[in-house]
Amino acid sequence: MSDQPLFSRRNPWFSISVGVTAGIAVLATITGLILLPLAQPDLKLSGIWDAICSAAGVPRVSSQGNAIQPDFKTSNVVMTSEMLTKPNQVSIGRGATLAQRCAICHGPQGVSDANSPNLAGQFAAVTYKELNDFKTGARVNVVMSPFAATMSNQDMLDVAAYYAYLPRVPSSNLDPKIIAPAIVTTGAPMRNIAPCGSCHGDIDNKAGSPWLGGQSAVYVKAQLQAFASGTRRNDISQQMRNIARQMTADEIDQVAHYYEAQP
Repeated sequence: MSDQPLFSRRNPWFSISVGVTAGIAVLATITGLILLPLAQPDLKLSGIWDAICSAAGVPRVSSQGNAIQPDFKTSNVVMTSEMLTKPNQVSIGRGATLAQRCAICHGPQGVSDANSPNLAGQFAAVTYKELNDFKTGARVNVVMSPFAATMSNQDMLDVAAYYAYLPRVPSSNLDPKIIAPAIVTTGAPMRNIAPCGSCHGDIDNKAGSPWLGGQSAVYVKAQLQAFASGTRRNDISQQMRNIARQMTADEIDQVAHYYEAQP
């Protein structure tokens, strides 16, 4: 054994262990802060400093100056929890007149027999957003797109106020005994799926999220499939597309039939 003190620089074992440790630390730093960020194909970095900032979670100023815009129209409606929560009677009355044109699909009292969404009792902000998205092209439908194209902003506000004023009518498929599927009550944390009820009622209701109780299972299933495939993409921040893509076909069926059976 060496006669040198254990932590002396003259002790070869101490010097070697310190050197190896320092080398590992330097190699790990270079790999984690530079090599791995630069190796990501979807992450556009202009140099080593950008790579270090990205790995450290520090916001970077885009060297291109302009954010990359999607190649499709997105919703321009900004949702808040207080949005359209205090309509006046005049607006509701005007909406009742305008809504006569909607009755063929959505029913004379906002309850559909044609697998179109039930609008009676729907949050006004939700109905307004969807009408606005149909008008701007952020959401496309062969019936609704040309219909909404002729509506003024006040028309959309009035129709939304009228349907929100109507009472929610129980579905003809009401079944209070049906057990809520796990995807509704607890979600699927391992797949980053929040519970449906955390946005659409029962647990909480987030601004802009529609009330789903009593909606046609055919309609709910069709919309989840559209989000999953990307044919519908007017959801804010892609939250529904991200969730629907992770859901299985069985989970989509379970959600659709559960909400159809709810009041």
